[in-house]
Amino acid sequence: MITNRTFTMIKPDAVEKGNIGPIIEKITAAGFKIIAMKMVRLSRADARAFYAIHKEKSFFNDLVEFMTSGPIVAAILEKQNAVDDFRALIGATNPAEAAEGTIRKMFATSISENAIHGSDSNENALIESNFHFAGREVF
Repeated sequence: MITNRTFTMIKPDAVEKGNIGPIIEKITAAGFKIIAMKMVRLSRADARAFYAIHKEKSFFNDLVEFMTSGPIVAAILEKQNAVDDFRALIGATNPAEAAEGTIRKMFATSISENAIHGSDSNENALIESNFHFAGREVF
């Protein structure tokens, strides 16, 4: 399944530091169109459900705590080759390994506080978009 849409989430660390505007500016300057966007604070149940794939990993509880520590900005983006282009734009999970000019290189402080999430596949983009924008036709 190939689509021209992807999902992103600006994480609590970047929201708290006031980086929503600069991050969105980088996203739109890279040619992405914002299809849907909202700011919300995840409940513990929602954070646990969204990251259920990691529930057996040692960092799961810390991840849930972090993701519920403040508001996030969820968005659906559109662009040709959206998933791969967006993954390149955000950079490596570890900001120390992220390429210059990527969102994580510019705004993340650690692997755990890495500023932004981006879907890793077209299938997950659809699942994650539907999770955050239920009731909307997102794809």
